[in-house]
Amino acid sequence: MKVMEIRDEWSADNICVGERPEPEPGPGELLIKMKAASLNYRDFVMCQRGYGRRSGTLPLIPVSDGAGQVVTVGEGVSRVAVDDLVCPIFGQTWISGPFREEYWSGLLGGPLDGVMQELMVLTEDGVVKAPRGWTPVQAATLSCAAVVAWNAVVHQGQTKAGDFVLVQGTGGVSLFSLLFAKMQGAEVIATSSSDEKLGKLKVLGADHVVNYKDTPDWHKTARKITDGMGIDMVVEVGGAGTLEKSIQAVRPGGKVALIGVLSGAAGKINLGPVVTQNIRLQGITVGARDLFEEMVKAIEFQGIEPPVDENLFAFEAVGEAIKSIPKGKHFGKICSSFE
Repeated sequence: MKVMEIRDEWSADNICVGERPEPEPGPGELLIKMKAASLNYRDFVMCQRGYGRRSGTLPLIPVSDGAGQVVTVGEGVSRVAVDDLVCPIFGQTWISGPFREEYWSGLLGGPLDGVMQELMVLTEDGVVKAPRGWTPVQAATLSCAAVVAWNAVVHQGQTKAGDFVLVQGTGGVSLFSLLFAKMQGAEVIATSSSDEKLGKLKVLGADHVVNYKDTPDWHKTARKITDGMGIDMVVEVGGAGTLEKSIQAVRPGGKVALIGVLSGAAGKINLGPVVTQNIRLQGITVGARDLFEEMVKAIEFQGIEPPVDENLFAFEAVGEAIKSIPKGKHFGKICSSFE
C-alpha cells in the first residue's frame, strides 16, 4: 500500500511516497481504508522532531488526524461495523480520565505512525464513529482540534449561557472553540490580524471581532466589551507572546485555557494577577476518547459544521501543506481528501 513517510532526516522536506505491506486485522482490530486527513500545528513541530525522543523514530508516517471507512473487522469487534466512517483517536490508549505519562507512547503521527496511509489497522478501542451524515473530510477535522476545544470550553471550562469567551485567530482550535462556546450560549469575542478573516468569523457566529494588529491592546477592548468586568474565558493559542494580555483580559476568577504556543513557549509573565485575581491557568492536551464521543453526540444534536479551509491538499503534497501551516493563510482546518 502507498504511504507518505518522513525518511532519513527529520524535516517536512523529507516526506516521500513509500510502500508498505498491506496490514491485516487481528482479534479486536479493524482494517480501515483511510479517506481523509487534516493538519495541526503539532504536525509541523513533529516533522522537526520537536518533541525529542517522544517524536519516535524514522521512517515515520506523519499526521495524527484522519477519517476512514471500516472494511474488515477482526474477531470480537463490537464497537463498530464494516462500512462505518470512523476517526482514529489521537491517543490510542487514552480512553477516559486525565492525561497520564503512559499515554505518550500511543499518540498517532509520532511516536506511532499517523494517518497518511491507504490502509490502517487499529484496535476497536482506538476509534470513534464520525457524526452521522458527515463526509470523510469533515470527520478528519475532529480528533485533535475539536476535542481540544471541547475539553477547554465545555468539559474543563464549564462555559455556560451568558459567559464571555475570547478566541484567538482562525485556526482549527479557535474556530471549534467559537462554535462550542456559541453552542453553550456564550458571547464570543474573536481576534485576527486580517479584516477579511474577521468577516468570516462574524459569519461563523462571533459577536465581536477585534483586529489585534490595528488594536494591539486588544485585552483592553475585550474588557470594554464586558463593561469592565472582564472575560470569563480566553482560549489561549499564542503562548508567551499573548498570555500576559489574556491574563489581563479575564475577570477575577476567570479562566485561561492554554493550548498553543504559536508566539513562543518561553517568556516573562507577571504571575501576580493570576494569584491575586484567583485566575485559573489550565493547560489543555487534547482529551480522552470519552470526551470525543460526548462531543460527537453534541455535534449531531446541534447540527454544526466543521471549519474546513477551502484549499484541500493532495495526498502526495502533505509535506508542502505542513510547511504552509506557520504562514497562517488558512481559515480553519487544512485538509486532504484521498479520493
